[in-house]
Amino acid sequence: MDFTWKVFLQTGNIDTYLLFKEMEKENQEIPGNLNEELANIDFPVS
Repeated sequence: MDFTWKVFLQTGNIDTYLLFKEMEKENQEIPGNLNEELANIDFPVS
């Protein structure tokens, strides 16, 4: 993700910025899903 940001800073390419934002969004979604999965393992709903 750092690489994408650096490319955007150097080029100012809007597509690169949009790619960066998409990657940032996906990275923020992953921890929540992982925590939910771990909670379900610890406390399975019957």
